[in-house]
Amino acid sequence: MPNSPSDPVRPAGAGASEAASGEARRVVMSRKGPMLVEGPVEVQLEDGSVVCSDRFQVALCTCRRSRRYPWCDTSHRDRA
Repeated sequence: MPNSPSDPVRPAGAGASEAASGEARRVVMSRKGPMLVEGPVEVQLEDGSVVCSDRFQVALCTCRRSRRYPWCDTSHRDRA
């Protein structure tokens, strides 16, 4: 499935991200869609857990309608 995490959820701080090593990441914002981020990425959730994806680009849900949050599964299209 697109944007599936490559690793299971991990505790925060369990490994250094590539972005933290000085590499910039491109983030593309869209008014009516997900936030696109050049990968690989680690996303820290509100509860402190971290989810990872090793894809070249990921779509992060900004509307919270996704069943695979934080990954966008295009659920926003049903209610747009």
